[in-house]
Amino acid sequence: MTECASGSCSGGAAPAQDEMDLKVTANLDNIRFKLLVMSGKGGVGKSTVAAYLALGLAAQGYQVGLLDVDLHGPSIPRMLGLKDHARVDEEQQFIHPLTLDHGLKALSVEMLLPKKDSSVIWRGPLKIGVIKQFLGNVAWGNLDFLVIDSPPGTGDEPLTIAQTINDAMAVVVTTPQEIALADVRKSIDFCYQMELPILGVVENMSGLTCPHCHQPIELLGKGGGKALAERFGLELLGQIPWDPRLVEASDKGRPLDLSKLEDGAAGPYRDMVGKVLGHTAERKA
Repeated sequence: MTECASGSCSGGAAPAQDEMDLKVTANLDNIRFKLLVMSGKGGVGKSTVAAYLALGLAAQGYQVGLLDVDLHGPSIPRMLGLKDHARVDEEQQFIHPLTLDHGLKALSVEMLLPKKDSSVIWRGPLKIGVIKQFLGNVAWGNLDFLVIDSPPGTGDEPLTIAQTINDAMAVVVTTPQEIALADVRKSIDFCYQMELPILGVVENMSGLTCPHCHQPIELLGKGGGKALAERFGLELLGQIPWDPRLVEASDKGRPLDLSKLEDGAAGPYRDMVGKVLGHTAERKA
């Protein structure tokens, strides 16, 4: 099993490519739906959307895995308060993800590094190999959903997922502002070129309710994600407002239980989970 240390990989020899491909296929056969959360723009809250989508699905009783393939800037472990290292079974050549509430399984490269702040300095081929190990050498077990958080853009990480998982579906995240929409349109074009079905669009940071006058404040414009979805004939999965509680929860590593909240982003997040469940059920019907 390859071990990650100080931003480089060392250890035993990597398995032959055909052997790894067989492992990936066998593992993916045990997962019903694979959702790639992506965006062409950084800073749009993509990891937050991925985390709360996974948490929301798990809270409804589904078996869910959350895979962070943002190898250079992983945020899922800290957002979810995961401080332990993933257990590596050298004999069986398997990595065991960490388990959260509702049985949610999560894995990130940060869980394999000796220090949380170690930099990852990898070129494309090494990154591709690590992602394939995350798909083939991780004990995900039988899952209803594998939610995959990818870095912004259309580089090695989302490309590897699209080329490796032939039945993956994309959830595209944007903010309402045009500077984000311009990059997200490139992500949509990426999905079309890769023949990667798009489950829908999430408009994140969609306004803020003033805590004093309770009137909406459109910090980043209005309706850009909705207009984008309409332009491309895509489903709008949700318009999620700014919610300072989510920022605080992520910084503390204590994710909110949105099932117990009624205001702020809670309702839109629950609606997004419901739409994802509805559309995935239709695709398997």
